[in-house]
Amino acid sequence: MTAPNVSGKLVAMRKKSDRCRVVLVATPGVPLFELAGAAEIFGIDRSDLTPDWYDFELVGTSEETTVGFGMRVPDGRGLDALKDADTIIVPACANIHDGAPAALLEALVAEHARGARIVSLCSGAFVLAEAGLLDGRRATTHWMHAEDLARLYPNVTVDPGVLYVHDDVWSSAGSAAAIDLSLELVRRDFGAAIANEVARRVVIPPHRDGGQSQYIRYRPPTAAAKDDDVEHWARRHLAEVTVTAMARYAGISVRSLNRQFRSRANLSPQEWLRREKLQTTQELLESTDLTVETIALRVGLGTAANLRTHFAVEYGVPPGAYRRTFSSHSASATASADTP
Repeated sequence: MTAPNVSGKLVAMRKKSDRCRVVLVATPGVPLFELAGAAEIFGIDRSDLTPDWYDFELVGTSEETTVGFGMRVPDGRGLDALKDADTIIVPACANIHDGAPAALLEALVAEHARGARIVSLCSGAFVLAEAGLLDGRRATTHWMHAEDLARLYPNVTVDPGVLYVHDDVWSSAGSAAAIDLSLELVRRDFGAAIANEVARRVVIPPHRDGGQSQYIRYRPPTAAAKDDDVEHWARRHLAEVTVTAMARYAGISVRSLNRQFRSRANLSPQEWLRREKLQTTQELLESTDLTVETIALRVGLGTAANLRTHFAVEYGVPPGAYRRTFSSHSASATASADTP
């Protein structure tokens, strides 16, 4: 809860049990963006908004941790700082295939058992997964690394399409999504009014529509496109193509086509075709000022209403919102994209 004080500033009404000590752990080579983003949200003194703002501490995992662009972070209290932390944040790791320091993994497990709130940003999810803290839980990471996280840690349910996940522990998607998650923690701790004010100060929306899926460029690793490939043919005939027509073009049965797609792309032909239609929709929204009705006919989704439904389910935003964010063409058509 929040209330204005006599000077008109926002003051949080907090319980003694609320989390207030935040420790950000710098691992060797951590990219600067995620490290700086968390420091910006939690580390700046915002006692003008609430006298109970976070106690923030940045620590390294070694005596002097070198992070992105050769900058160095003194260890401060080192991993001992985790012992009295209410929230522990692990930002992106330098390389998802490099193991995290064993001492950090042990400390994360111990402090999670104690009840500390554990947070990963971007590829920091690999550190939490290595510590076993994501086993049996839903999590996310940068969409470019989602398949690797799922493959390396099969006990983790990886959701590549969202901005952040809370399943006992917290994890965010890539890069800027770390700020979305950080603001959500502020919102949980101090209320929407203060979170919104922090968002204004860092000049970002308090909450972004949709999820990470709208930023993904997906092309399954099928055979290289040639004029006689069924995939290449289907992409050129999206308006009328069906799975049966694809099988007929390839000269095989629908069952054989299904087996080929499953082995090459881990998708059924129907799933592949749906993704191709939606990705082509993305490309047309970005590069043309065609109406949604015209795009729906061109990609074989029939009606504008059908396209809007499928697009919103897949990407979490309607076509018009997507076009306003990503269009490199005329802005004049954005208003028509969401018009019934």
